Amino acid sequence: MTVPSVEVSEVPAELPEGKVLLDVREADEWQAGHAPGALHIPMSELAGRLEELPGDSEFYVVCRAGGRSARVTQYLNANGWEATNVDGGMQVWAASGRPLVGEVDGAEPEVI
Repeated sequence: MTVPSVEVSEVPAELPEGKVLLDVREADEWQAGHAPGALHIPMSELAGRLEELPGDSEFYVVCRAGGRSARVTQYLNANGWEATNVDGGMQVWAASGRPLVGEVDGAEPEVI
């Protein structure tokens, strides 16, 4: 099964109404640096937290490099959501100069 994917450059800097950037990395990765406004639900917790996904939204799914997000994208699409994998993940996001925010006081946001 092919997973719908886009390059980081194809993700709008300002997501339009009804589009959500879903970050499926683990908590330590999220805290080190993430995209502003992203929704964080780690892949390991997704099945138990599906009710947190906004209804009637389309998802851009991102992880560190694209592997976990591809699996989550496939899962979401198979279960009635509309999701697209972000190729290259947060590594490409940061390398292309996209904004990052972190949760660690005094630390420069980074992708780990």
